[in-house]
Amino acid sequence: MKTFSNSNARSPQDASSRSAQARKAGQTAVFAGGGSDVLQLVKDRIVQPDVIVNLKTMANLNQVTTSAAGVGIGGQTTLDTISRHDSLVKEYTVLAEAAGSAATPQIRNVGTIAGNVCQRPWCWYYRNGFQCYKNGGNQCFSVVGENQFHAIFGGGPSYIAHPSDTAPALVALDATFRLVGPGGERRVPASDFFVLPRVNSAHENVLADDELLASIELPAVKAGTRSRYHKVMDRETWTHAVVSAAVVLEMDQDVCRSARLVLGGVAPIPWRLPEVERMLAGQRITEELAAKAGDASVTGARALSKNAYKIPLTRGVVRRAILETRG
Repeated sequence: MKTFSNSNARSPQDASSRSAQARKAGQTAVFAGGGSDVLQLVKDRIVQPDVIVNLKTMANLNQVTTSAAGVGIGGQTTLDTISRHDSLVKEYTVLAEAAGSAATPQIRNVGTIAGNVCQRPWCWYYRNGFQCYKNGGNQCFSVVGENQFHAIFGGGPSYIAHPSDTAPALVALDATFRLVGPGGERRVPASDFFVLPRVNSAHENVLADDELLASIELPAVKAGTRSRYHKVMDRETWTHAVVSAAVVLEMDQDVCRSARLVLGGVAPIPWRLPEVERMLAGQRITEELAAKAGDASVTGARALSKNAYKIPLTRGVVRRAILETRG
């Protein structure tokens, strides 16, 4: 492992400045909060930084705050805290469930919401140092290789599946991300934060150099809102979603006024289903309608050689998630 130095940041602005200073000096810098993903990348020699900017030393960014306008979540808030927070469990259930489903209890105790949202792909070609699009190369080895867990939507030229559990939930909740960089602060809707490989094959989001996700803002929930997160894995713990669905329904008794549905595990970004949302709006949520929504959810899906099973699995996950959310 390459020798590196640690730099303790006092604030998001300070963290950004420390990263920019390292870059100006010809060094490579990375941000580390909980550090579980970054340190694994360092151990695997995928990332070889000269400086690790420690975000755990920043003040007041590991808390959940509530107000009439909604909820604020510091980027360094742990997944465990989010999964247990009373207000989130009650009113933003989809996010609490998503955070509680990630990885293992040990990782959730240290892993942060910003780290979960911004983690790099877990494609085995990338993680094993192949020179793919995500690792400085110009090809995606999964196209003709091992692609059991890769994308069925939005792929090309890279076919990674975005690994975050919380990202689909945050898009479904219409969250806003506060980003801090050398040029100051900017706020980006969660739905605009993630980018497809055809837009940028090397990166998964709009973060600029030396910019970090400082905090997340959730709008106040409307009366009658219900939400759930349903996840299918290939084993009971640690692993990422093979297919997941984040569902937010604004209900008037058994009639859906509006809906937001976002898939995980099936695309290089959290994959929203606007056609399914329109199908549900203004309708009673019945078994028949949920089944039709499941069928519509795979419109446009394109399987690779070894992941066609994800198409019927997605149908079932969407159907079940809608019915679970309806209650």
